[in-house]
Amino acid sequence: MRIAIVGPAFPYKGGGAHHTTELAHRLAGAGHDVVIESWKAQYPSFLYPGQQTIDAPEGKPFPRTRRELAWYRPDGWLRAGRALRSADLVVLAVLTPVQVPSYLGILRGVRGRAKTVALCHNVLPHERKPYDVPLMKALLRRVDAVLTHSRQQADLARTLTDRPVTVAEMPPHLPARAPGGAAAGDGVHDRLLFFGIVRPYKGLDVLLRALAAGPPRARLTVAGEFWGGVEETRALIASLGLTDRVELRPGYVPAAEVPTLFAEADALVLPYRSATASQNVWMAHEHGVPVIATRVGCFPDQVTDGVDGLLCEPDDVDSLAEALRRFYAPGEPQRLRAGVRPVDDAPLWDAYLKRLLAA
Repeated sequence: MRIAIVGPAFPYKGGGAHHTTELAHRLAGAGHDVVIESWKAQYPSFLYPGQQTIDAPEGKPFPRTRRELAWYRPDGWLRAGRALRSADLVVLAVLTPVQVPSYLGILRGVRGRAKTVALCHNVLPHERKPYDVPLMKALLRRVDAVLTHSRQQADLARTLTDRPVTVAEMPPHLPARAPGGAAAGDGVHDRLLFFGIVRPYKGLDVLLRALAAGPPRARLTVAGEFWGGVEETRALIASLGLTDRVELRPGYVPAAEVPTLFAEADALVLPYRSATASQNVWMAHEHGVPVIATRVGCFPDQVTDGVDGLLCEPDDVDSLAEALRRFYAPGEPQRLRAGVRPVDDAPLWDAYLKRLLAA
């Protein structure tokens, strides 16, 4: 089958680019003729305040990647769509409604000559704008099918379109692998890790308040880009008396630095208020680290409570503080670390490809 994936790839960074690239490799490995249509300019900078691109690839780039799309060239969208008419399947990787105008231009160029699937990382953003729903309706009603990564997201997609909606669990596409698999524990560090882009829905403020109310010896490293700046977080840390217990490492974390971050942590904490699909549990488990997460999105399916991590309630300081206290009970960090196993990604990818192609 001739398949075109339209989405971010290196030099763009982050989960979307990793997923697009890994998907292309897996489809090609299954015998399909695959190309990635990527971007030379994906968003205006004011719509994405973080670092958009990186200098060195994380993982193996897909060789058949074209980088000609630009947000400021609508003629290029139409031209790309026309070039894709000979494909059997066009997969649009949807990360944000901001992409919709360009995708509508591509679909106009395709003109129904190829089957089209909207692969939705998020059907709608966690923090919504007034234009998000009408844009996503316009897109999802023009494709042949929709693929989401959770039942909740599928239900949401069905409120926006009458096209067929398929659910497939997002498989691992990790930027950094642990050498030789998950590392064995080497004692308790009294340090927790919050990792990734800092946005309101991810609940860092809840974690900071829980840390202040939780075990007094526990410290926290926050590593990732801060959308909207870091000063509000610094002020909250100071007001909670946590200045000596919280280390901020603002900025994008290159894949080469990820193993060291996890090696220094007793647990990864995911205090999200809401979630869809995330790689963070699998990333922690790849590095032998248990996870403390809220019961949202995919986390209850990926964390076995009391075996390789702990679960608590979302947006609930007391529940998270109690989880931190339970985690640091004598012997618990070592016991939970011993229960961690890296994920076997082959069956997940096999199932994912079958669902995508069936859609």
